[in-house]
Amino acid sequence: MFILCCLIAGILSPVVNSCARQKGAEGKPNIIIILADDMGYSDLGCYGSEIQTPNLDRLAGEGLRMTHFYNAGRCCPTRASLLTGLYQHQAGVGHMVNDEGIPAYQGYLNRECLTLAEALKINGYNTYMSGKWHVGTSESCWPRQRGFDRYFGLITGASNYFNLNPYRVNQAPSTMALDDELYYPPDSGFYMTNAFTDYALEFLEEEKGKPGPFFLYLAYTAPHWPLHALPEDINRYRGTYLAGWDSLREARYRKLIQLGLISDKWPLSPRFGIVPAWNDITDEERDMWGLRMSVYAAMIDRMDQNIGRVLQKLEEIDEQDHTIILFLADNGGCHERIKNTGNYVRTTGVTGNPDSFDSYEYHWANVSNTPFRLFKHWVHEGGIASPFIAWYPGHIMPGRVDDRLAHIIDIMPTLVELADGTYPETWKDNRIKPMMGTSLVPVFRNEKTSCERILLWEHEGNRAVRYGDWKLVSRYDAYYPEGFTPWELYNITEDRTELNDLSNTLPEKTSEMINLYNEIAAKAEVTPWNEVLRLRDSLKVVK
Repeated sequence: MFILCCLIAGILSPVVNSCARQKGAEGKPNIIIILADDMGYSDLGCYGSEIQTPNLDRLAGEGLRMTHFYNAGRCCPTRASLLTGLYQHQAGVGHMVNDEGIPAYQGYLNRECLTLAEALKINGYNTYMSGKWHVGTSESCWPRQRGFDRYFGLITGASNYFNLNPYRVNQAPSTMALDDELYYPPDSGFYMTNAFTDYALEFLEEEKGKPGPFFLYLAYTAPHWPLHALPEDINRYRGTYLAGWDSLREARYRKLIQLGLISDKWPLSPRFGIVPAWNDITDEERDMWGLRMSVYAAMIDRMDQNIGRVLQKLEEIDEQDHTIILFLADNGGCHERIKNTGNYVRTTGVTGNPDSFDSYEYHWANVSNTPFRLFKHWVHEGGIASPFIAWYPGHIMPGRVDDRLAHIIDIMPTLVELADGTYPETWKDNRIKPMMGTSLVPVFRNEKTSCERILLWEHEGNRAVRYGDWKLVSRYDAYYPEGFTPWELYNITEDRTELNDLSNTLPEKTSEMINLYNEIAAKAEVTPWNEVLRLRDSLKVVK
């Protein structure tokens, strides 16, 4: 069991107020978490992109960027872990929001976990959320039932950005709520990214007259499909992407090295197999694909503009020097093809307008995840590596890049420490599972840390564990026996683009890592995906 010592070190150590503001009797900082949806590692200007993100670039320049920060590879699992400080299975969201008949896979946050809002309310915070929830669809599971004082946003997972029209065959419209009531957008002038910010600013304006610090969770849907953007933002990028995905990947790769965010020892991963060379497609195809990426870029640009509005509001209410902002993404770039396929409603509108429903597919997701392999859903680096920015004026050294290993399970212990807070063993007659992460406050303060982290990933049978320099990873593929592909072993320090599988070369290390995965997976309440599928099939038969 010695291998778990670093995993739980942050749980057992006393919480100290090493980074809190000295304003008022409590001296606690305001906290803002901003989450992007389906955005790749290299999609911000400060992470190698050509997309204009001056406000996030400012936060990075005045704060900290981390190079090895990880999410859970998919929207629901990441949100469950981010909100609770647990692995998603422990929180009840081992898969998505559907109930698979197993407590760890019930599809909504259980009562054996606290949310960030609940934990911070215990410690004196006013709590607000604006944006995408996606960790429980029934009203008993909505944000106001899990600790948020005010809420505006999307309860479900995706939506048209201009209205709530259903996008799947035989599906109800997307669900939005304002506090505990259903919300219906106006017939014109609505754009979801702007609306999330409008309400976030309204909540911050209300905050001016209240005692105590605030916590705001601002969870954008941008740039998740469908590719919907405002015309003025699309026009800013029209033509930018006619150079093609091959040259863009190379340019981002070089910039990432120049910025010190990746090592030049790591080769750029090859273009994904089903994606053709840009020079091999027709002019008509280039125009179509160029427009799709222009809209995607416009969505990130608009999100950044809205983050600028949040920064401006902090100045208006004189809280800019007393607020820490954390920015991250819920998974890597999304490869999914949604137009005219499967259960998705067929649409004919020009990409970007309200009548369209497109995605940018493998072709541009491969660019978003530069320099890594694979995409959202998988737990190779392309699916789980996130940009991460921490900004706290006067407390975080400006312009620093940190290579230490971190994960979304670390957010809860970090915020509890920033709040000079406590984390209960029981809450409302329920025993609460201990946090699984480690506080990042020492990283923010640039203090030395000696603990080698152990981190776990599992989603739909895609599995990985990382311990120090080593990462063990496997995909789930129904064509393999029991669905699991052979384990791959990588030295991430030498080969973060995962091109040199050492599993056969180092069989003892591979066996050691397999045992480590099994031990941590059991602690995290993971059920092997093939067993989940068998139970799902048996439940269908019973029904």
